[in-house]
Amino acid sequence: MTAPLLIERDGPVVTWTLNDPTSRNAVSDDAMIEAIEQAVAEVNQDEGVRVAILTGAGPAFSSGGNIKHMRDQEGMFGGTAAQLRQGYRHGIQRIPRALYHCEVPTVAAVNGPAIGAGCDLAMMCDLRVASTRAVFAESFVKVGLIPGDGGAWLLPRIVGMARATEMALTGDAVDAETACAWGMVSSVVEPDDLLTAARTLADRVAANPPQALRMTKRLLREGQHQSLDALLELSAAMQTIAHSTRDHHEAVAAMLDKRTPSFTGT
Repeated sequence: MTAPLLIERDGPVVTWTLNDPTSRNAVSDDAMIEAIEQAVAEVNQDEGVRVAILTGAGPAFSSGGNIKHMRDQEGMFGGTAAQLRQGYRHGIQRIPRALYHCEVPTVAAVNGPAIGAGCDLAMMCDLRVASTRAVFAESFVKVGLIPGDGGAWLLPRIVGMARATEMALTGDAVDAETACAWGMVSSVVEPDDLLTAARTLADRVAANPPQALRMTKRLLREGQHQSLDALLELSAAMQTIAHSTRDHHEAVAAMLDKRTPSFTGT
């Protein structure tokens, strides 16, 4: 059986490739959901990993939910209303929870269409780089559905409420250049340059102390829903930990010595 998610480690950067091009990398099947969950769990436990890149095999990034399974009412799309609710809660909704709690920064390398839950999947990542072939569509209304995997929470935080509302209520796609202008992606590159651009961005992130990266990401996440006072308290606690690391002392020494620092994650 072909692995639904290919995993390749290169130094401190791991690349996850959605590997079901026949379904245009649909993410609603149990095997794919479990593979993404497991991949996140592994990097959370591996302090040698500093950044994860997520991309898709074939021409698409991800088509989101498996349309054929919707038609046939298979898998998470089958059963009574109560069973469908549980299918979402214990199925595809595990992906946004997993990526939200991924401790390392994530970079989406959007190689092609990111449709429905595929669009939301890109938004679940911390940073995004797009190929000129990429398009983004919050297209649930086109099939008579609503964003079932957190898109109504994710998209407004990235593009603002007005643009998120336009995308969600029309279901219309936006091209890569528009996505860049709207802040959905950091940059747009030619298809052959996509993974290089994503790796360059990942390397810029991975050049920094790994514990500081993980704690900074957690603060950014917590800042989305905590009060300022609560976040300041958490920041003070985390800063105490950061000050006690060898990497902090190495960073300060290297800056004063005008040399490149060497970080160990300790």
